[in-house]
Amino acid sequence: MTKLTGQQIADQGLAGWVYLGDALYTRIATGSFTAGLQLVNAVGLAAEEANHHPDVDLRYPHVDIRLTTHDAGGVTDRDIALARTVTDLAEAAGAALDGTGLSRVLITLDTPAHDGILPFWREFLAYEPPAGSENGPWRGTVLGDPTGRNPRLWFQESGASEPRQRWHLDVWVDPSQVRSRLDAAVAAGGRVVDAGEAPAYWVLADAEGNRSCLCTWQSRD
Repeated sequence: MTKLTGQQIADQGLAGWVYLGDALYTRIATGSFTAGLQLVNAVGLAAEEANHHPDVDLRYPHVDIRLTTHDAGGVTDRDIALARTVTDLAEAAGAALDGTGLSRVLITLDTPAHDGILPFWREFLAYEPPAGSENGPWRGTVLGDPTGRNPRLWFQESGASEPRQRWHLDVWVDPSQVRSRLDAAVAAGGRVVDAGEAPAYWVLADAEGNRSCLCTWQSRD
């Protein structure tokens, strides 16, 4: 299967779903644990029929669903088709889909020599290189939690001598949420340090100068 670009995914017009750089995400408000369980069962049957299986997190009072094609390293037509099926099942159950507030957190280490330190972090965290890890103009090396519960660790290439903060967070959001997130962070005492790569990412800092990045899928294809 061919991995779709961010724009190709956006062109599908999947209401209630967001693309956060690696997968499609949605949150379905079910209202109760029992209703959520019933919806998960229905999604599970549909996934078996399609032989394509989502990541599902059942909570009270919602269900989170993540769709990606692991061997393609991203979202494909199979994920689009299953997303439409999930939407139909949720609507039939009277449940609303909304990906507005969802985000994805990536822990990032700036390093000039990730080959020398990656083995330590792999063993220390009991992480593994995920199938189809991120790639593109901001290519680096990724380790991931095999259970999928904890944030991935991204080794981002850097120089060896310039002053730099070694660790930062990459927070992926839907493009529609960037302005409100930026405004809220600045109002809370932060500042935008660098918007030169926007809309791919903005670099923000807190009042002490600790930096992190707010990221979207745009301008990365």
